[in-house]
Amino acid sequence: MATTAPTGSPPSQPSLTHPPPPRKLTTVKALSESPGLSSIPSIYTFPKQPYHEPVSDTKEPIPTIDFSLLASSHPDERSETIRELGKACRDWGFFMVTNHGVPERMMKAIIEACREFFELPEEEKRGISGKHVLDPIRFGTSFNESVDEILCWRDYVKIFQHPEFHSPNKPPSFTKRVRLVAREIIRGISESLGLEKDYIDETLNLENGLQLIAANLYPPCPRPELAMGLPPHSDHGLLTLLIQNQIGGLQVQHKGKWVNIDPIPNSFLANIGDHIEILSNGKYKSVLHRAVVNNRDVRISIAVPHGPALDAIVSPASKLVENLGNPPAYGAMKYKEYLELQQGTMLNGKSCLERIRNGD
Repeated sequence: MATTAPTGSPPSQPSLTHPPPPRKLTTVKALSESPGLSSIPSIYTFPKQPYHEPVSDTKEPIPTIDFSLLASSHPDERSETIRELGKACRDWGFFMVTNHGVPERMMKAIIEACREFFELPEEEKRGISGKHVLDPIRFGTSFNESVDEILCWRDYVKIFQHPEFHSPNKPPSFTKRVRLVAREIIRGISESLGLEKDYIDETLNLENGLQLIAANLYPPCPRPELAMGLPPHSDHGLLTLLIQNQIGGLQVQHKGKWVNIDPIPNSFLANIGDHIEILSNGKYKSVLHRAVVNNRDVRISIAVPHGPALDAIVSPASKLVENLGNPPAYGAMKYKEYLELQQGTMLNGKSCLERIRNGD
């Protein structure tokens, strides 16, 4: 039988887990600006894990998809680009998107708007702290500060953009343009799987699909080797498009090793999410990625995830199961329920996806 230490007794040795932190925490930005900060509180210290292994020095370039060719009216150009898109989804799960038509000035403006938000007084930012994953505007620190045992070196603001638009300062044009790019890429992914062009769009009701902005602030950290901006995880949804200031920090797991992804000006970094893995019955897999921090520069990234409609039930496409004789590798689940499951727990690899994977 387990025994309980007397109330008030100090632990005999340091524990690798921590009690749930209080709901109201100091933001990482405020902590990083503490005078003379030379170390970090233990609650931000990640124990050594396999994902601390050295980063790969591979010279293999991340795939690049020319969006103008994907949207081309010339069938041969489009077909070849869809083939390249399918290969990128199979081999990497990540790819750069160039010639996407979103003006560079608009991309810079949204990064600057997010920087200005993070500069607001703490009390003002805390005024929009949501309490639920589906609250339309939510500011916070770490990933889920109410349950995280170890805190991430990250502040964030998440804002729903579609099907209902929300924003503190009304910048809809950027996300409208990005949503058009995302839906065209998803159509290309659908075709690359051998499905109809609009199969994913129509089956998962993308006309009412979820789109949000997740702006992340990673301040300088005096002990970056101990902290994580975000630990290894995959994304919910179908497709995430990401931009950032010109400070690196994103690492992607490729062929079992971590690879630095350096930002390319005026491009999006795209990655497929868990629900493409589910729909493709595992043909395309969402990929683990993480954010590391540094001791010099502030990194800002803006991820724009695109998912099904909240009430859409996602399961492997029948054509990929029946016609190919493959049993469904994943159970069906409403997107809203999956989102609440992933966003309401600690970030831990692909643990949520594993929960709905069917047994062998």
